[in-house]
Amino acid sequence: MPPALELAQHHPRRNVRLDTLVRLRWLAVIGQTTAVLVVYFGLEFPLPLWTCLAAIALSAWLNIALRLRFHLTQRLEPDRAAWLLAFDVAELAVLLYLTGGLQNPFAFLFLGPVLLSATALPPRFTVLLGIFAIACATLLVFVHYPLPWDDADPLRLPPIYMAGVWLSILLAIGFIGVYAWQLTEESRQLADALSATELVMQREQHLSQLDGLAAAAAHELGTPLSTISVIAKELENAIPADAPHGDDVRLLRSQATRCREILSKITELSSTGAPFDRMPVTSLIEEVVAPHRDFDVKIAVSAPSERESEPTGARNPAIVYGLGNLLENAVDFARERVDVVTEWDDATIEITITDDGPGFAPDVLARIGEPYVTTRRRKPDGKDDQPVGLGLGFFIAKTLLERSGAAITFANQLAPKHGAIVKLRWNRADFERTAGLAAT
Repeated sequence: MPPALELAQHHPRRNVRLDTLVRLRWLAVIGQTTAVLVVYFGLEFPLPLWTCLAAIALSAWLNIALRLRFHLTQRLEPDRAAWLLAFDVAELAVLLYLTGGLQNPFAFLFLGPVLLSATALPPRFTVLLGIFAIACATLLVFVHYPLPWDDADPLRLPPIYMAGVWLSILLAIGFIGVYAWQLTEESRQLADALSATELVMQREQHLSQLDGLAAAAAHELGTPLSTISVIAKELENAIPADAPHGDDVRLLRSQATRCREILSKITELSSTGAPFDRMPVTSLIEEVVAPHRDFDVKIAVSAPSERESEPTGARNPAIVYGLGNLLENAVDFARERVDVVTEWDDATIEITITDDGPGFAPDVLARIGEPYVTTRRRKPDGKDDQPVGLGLGFFIAKTLLERSGAAITFANQLAPKHGAIVKLRWNRADFERTAGLAAT
């Protein structure tokens, strides 16, 4: 696998932009200040006003200090971002302690920092932050100031109700945190996989374009080389054979002739149609199969004997790479044999790759097409054992083939046979048109 793809499989270190945390904290400061002032002055409920405002002011002071100390575009390391989110949890816990504990309906805001951590930080920091938030919520069940309420008619919530509130906060932190992490992780993996797909396309397209560059270079260099050859011939005729520079002139002419021969070969290669120009589908299959024939697994290729109506199209880098990856997986899984069967008619083209390996595992078969689906076993020394799953390369292959218009189906052979079946089907017109466009 190319180094660029290997890099694409490893997620970059997760970090959070400082400006994001600062802006969210300012929103929290404004909301908390408004809530405290409305309860105290609007509803005229008693509460420790100045203590609450002092806790909010501490959060605002931290924001100002961060703005003065760091550039807002700076991205924080995961551990530093986790400490700032832990501060937000602690500051919210202090406010809830002063205003009724879990009796305060704003207690569900414990979910906010944990949710942000789940979407932006590594899982271990989210777990620690969730444990800290749950610990604060548990403490607030037993230790807190009275809930701001009318002194003439104090509100007393039954213990079983408070236990339900505590349990709902715990479940919300756990369930929503895991759900948010899973959605973000899938989006991140998909983005990385698509980036790797684009790298493959660029690499394969670059290889195809080398043919055009070679032809252009041969054409451009042909004229000056012809001029050099004519002048060298005239010098050779004008200078006597025994002159001091006679041998140099003859060498110059011979080397110019050699250069013209090399450029002529390049031009012939570019015009022969192999491997860059149009080719029959069986030639395309043979190009894909050739690199895998040296392994212990036998590869049997079959196609209709009648070749007059055989589909012909340009060499499509996406199809070549995609089929090559599927065939490589089949060879990896197969025990003795892989069959590649090509069929066509006036409307469709079908390519079926079958191996005699263990087949697709049920959990893998249900998720084929998703990036980073792999279940390779590991030997005790850490090396790969027999592969039993599919990874990023398979996702890239499937994506490229579907972009070319292929419909791909996956299945296992019926008992008593065993092995995997991958079938690709194109509309013939789409295959030939897509192949032509891919080569331009």
